[in-house]
Order: sequence, then structure tokens, then C-alpha cells
Amino acid sequence: MDDITHGSTPESPDSRSEDPRPGSYVTPWNVPPSAPGPVTEPPQPQARGRKSRGHISTGVVAFVSAVVGAAAVVGILAMLGLFSTGTTEAITTPLETTPSPVTTVVQQIVNEIIANGGDDSVAEAVAIKVVPSVVTVEVGDLEDNVLTLTGSGSGVIMDDGFIVTNHHVIADATVTRIVLQDGRTYDTEIVGSDAYSDLAVLKIDIEGLPPIEFGSTDDVIIGQFAVAVGNPLGQVGGASLTTGVISALSRTVEVGDQSPLYGMLQTDAPITSGSSGGALVDAEGTLIGITSAIGVGRGGAEGIGYAIPVELVERITAEIIKTGTVLHGFIGIYGTDYVETADDGALVPGGAEIAELWDGEEGSAAGRVGFEAGDVIILVEESEITSMEDLVIELRLHHVGDEIEMTVMRDGEPFTASLVLDERPEDPAPIVEEETSGDE
Repeated sequence: MDDITHGSTPESPDSRSEDPRPGSYVTPWNVPPSAPGPVTEPPQPQARGRKSRGHISTGVVAFVSAVVGAAAVVGILAMLGLFSTGTTEAITTPLETTPSPVTTVVQQIVNEIIANGGDDSVAEAVAIKVVPSVVTVEVGDLEDNVLTLTGSGSGVIMDDGFIVTNHHVIADATVTRIVLQDGRTYDTEIVGSDAYSDLAVLKIDIEGLPPIEFGSTDDVIIGQFAVAVGNPLGQVGGASLTTGVISALSRTVEVGDQSPLYGMLQTDAPITSGSSGGALVDAEGTLIGITSAIGVGRGGAEGIGYAIPVELVERITAEIIKTGTVLHGFIGIYGTDYVETADDGALVPGGAEIAELWDGEEGSAAGRVGFEAGDVIILVEESEITSMEDLVIELRLHHVGDEIEMTVMRDGEPFTASLVLDERPEDPAPIVEEETSGDE
């Protein structure tokens, strides 16, 4: 393969070794999931041959843009839209016969962005709406009252003075501050961060900051316009904007030794180191992702960027703001992708197979409700599960202590149970060296 994985992001406690042969080892998927999949009926059992398949990773690099040397992960998505601004208009209608009072109708000014094929004014309109909500994040060390900047990234203003950025941007910093678009600079407090999702939250006690409008990825499709806003290279003068399209959905991104990032949006919008933590917005200027990584091959950057979906951003930042930390759910299984063999010989994704139940002190949440090794998970709540990645994506949207309904296929029959998510242990059991295969 041409792609290679390298980067400078902090090592996640969830890092794991690659399987030497796809399907020959059971990979411990202990990390909770993200972005929900489509609602479908449980697949019907098939009397076809089934086999496990291995995970194929994507090489990426995460940069922390250096102000005084230091690398940062960058990922940006771009989308386009058109501003349509109405004007204030007074219409006076006098009566023909009587000098009655004049009635004045005032049309409100409306700022509306309309999707419109790539016209330059689309990006201009998005810039007017979004750029004021994107900040530069500067990080450094304070020693003997002397601040030494070590790097920079980007951040996005939320409500009440909270700012979301990437975990890898602030992970090693003792001091953080933000620079607004107009050049004002403020020291910030690190509220908390999460290595598994690569998200962090900062806080400043300043009123009147323009928060970004949160959107949704539910209707995002490949090929639609996207706009990425961040501050590459930590340049003076504020954020910059690039445009492109959504290139792919639900990507799994390997970043060095860090835990993989699941369910990522992929874009071809040009991105550069320092844009990590910036905004990926749609044609209406609403947030659909936080930029985090870029793809790198043997020849260097490949023009591929990745962003964390807004649904996961909302779930993680809300918990950080509430508690200062993030707990991830754990169902207590080791699993592998499960595929079926169709009549024409094609391999068809069929679910997430439980290869082994975790045997911690209190046992496995999955085991406590009767799930067994060999069961194939096909539904979580109403979201279809076709792979272990789907399972991780979905579970990461839920909190520890949540009760969720799961459906598995066992001996050709569906079995549904409700389980309560445990907290993911820091050091789950090691990989189980055991080959798995589907039933004939």
C-alpha cells in the first residue's frame, strides 16, 4: 500500500496492534461508538457460508501547526452556500377618500444561505456567517512568568464562552489562549479533553462571542459542497476558508499510535497544519464537523481531510462541560467483522461477531443479558450494524449507564435484549489469538 501512518498526536490509552493477518486474530473492540447508521429491519438469516474479515486502516497524519515548532493534526471539510439578504422595505398605502392614518408594512431583514451550485458568492456568504465563530488556539508553557508558545491550532465558538478544539492541539500544553478574528487575545481555561474522540473544550468568561450554528450529518451526501474554516500555520490575521466537496462518509482514520477515529467525514477541501479544531460547515453555514486529520501517502499529503461528525462533537462536549471528563461505554466483548457469502460468491457485510466475552471482575454487560461468543450483533437500538466499526460508532453516541437494546443473530434466529453500558476499563484484556469463521 502507498499509504502510511505517522503523526505526532498523543498516544491513546486505547491504542492496539494491527492484526498480522486479516481474520486470523480477534481484535478487541473495547472503545465505545459514534454516528448512528440507517434504520433497517434485522437481516434474515442465510444458510450461506460466512467468514470473518480483517480491518483495513487508512494512513493519515495529524499535525499540530507550529508557531514555535510543534505539529498538529489537521482535517478540514468544505461546503458551499449562498447568502440571500433582504432589505428593509417600507410600503405606504394611503386611503383614496379619507385622510386616515398611514399603514406601514416593514419587511424584516433575513440572512439566509441557499445551496447554489458553486458560485463564488456561496463561499462569500458562508464566510460572513462562519469566520467570526472560528478562533486561533495558541498553546505553550509558562515558566518564571515567561510564556513560550509551542504551537497553534483552531477552535470553534459554542454558546456561553465555550470553545471546542481537538484534544491533540492542547494535550501537552500548560497554557492556552485564543485569538479572535478581530485580533483580541484571551487566556483560556481547559475544561477537559478526550483522547478517544480527539475533542477538547476551552472556556473564556467573555460575553457577546458569536457562536456557530450546529447542523446535522443526517442528510450529508457524497459530492455536496463543503466549506472548511480554520487558521493554517497559525498566521496573523485570523481564520482562512477553503472549499471542496464531501468525498466520503463514515471513514475510520488511524493516526499514529492514537486510538482510531471512527465515522469520520472525508473531504477534498485543502487543509494545512494549524487547521485542527476548525469548522467544517455545510452550504447553509451550519457546523457538520470539527476538522482533525489529513491523509498522507509515501509522497506526502494526498489532499484528503477528515472531520469529526457534529453529532459526536455535541455528545462529547456536553459531557466535558458538565463533568470535566468523558466516560466511554463498554459492552465487554472482543469482536470481529462478520461477512456472509452470497449465492454469487460475493462477500457481504453481515454484522459484528462476538468472538469472546470480556472476563473482568464483574463480567461482561453483554454476557449478563445472555449474549454468547458466536452471536452476531446486527442492531443497536434502531441502527443497523454491519461491522465492528458500525458498533463502535453507535456505542460512542451513548453514555455510561445508558440502557440500550441490542439484537443478535444466533443459529439463524434473532435474539434481542436490553443491556446497561458499563464504563470502559483503562486496560481491557489483551487480544485473543483465536481464528474465527462463520457457520456454513
